[in-house]
Amino acid sequence: MIRDSALFSAGLLQEKLGGPSVKPYQPAGLWEEQAMTGQKYVQGTGADLYRRSLYTFWKRTVAPPMMVNFDAATRESCTVRETRTNTPLQALNLMNDVTFLEAARLVGQRVLLEGGPDDLARLRYAYILVLGTSPSESEINILRQSLQFHREYFSEDPGRGEKYLNQGEKPSDPALPAPE
Repeated sequence: MIRDSALFSAGLLQEKLGGPSVKPYQPAGLWEEQAMTGQKYVQGTGADLYRRSLYTFWKRTVAPPMMVNFDAATRESCTVRETRTNTPLQALNLMNDVTFLEAARLVGQRVLLEGGPDDLARLRYAYILVLGTSPSESEINILRQSLQFHREYFSEDPGRGEKYLNQGEKPSDPALPAPE
């Protein structure tokens, strides 16, 4: 649900029903290290990268890492009650996984194009787009501070912005300024 929500907010989610399993982003070499059968993970392309998580190809010996990090059942035995954890590994997954970096970049792009003429309108739009509710004034203040920090961070070194904008298969809008 977390991955699907991120893809939906970014305007990437493909809601096609049925069809074969898809292979979204995964760390390179994962199958070779874990399965030791000589099989290679061939990542999907195009719309297949953005299908609902329900359609993700699942290999029991090498489950999709993102799903394992978020407590998906391993499918080795019947699971009566799901476990729920909140670990630093989940936060690292959200901050570093190509799926979430690409989705965040495209949410930002949507906010710049659809969110309004100024920072306040854009922050409110982004908050509603991602969380489905309006932000409080204290949340807006935190978001303003974060926006200012990140503007400065990406403006100081253009290479940082380019590295971030090149995450994922979907290209960035070249008409938008990279630091934004």
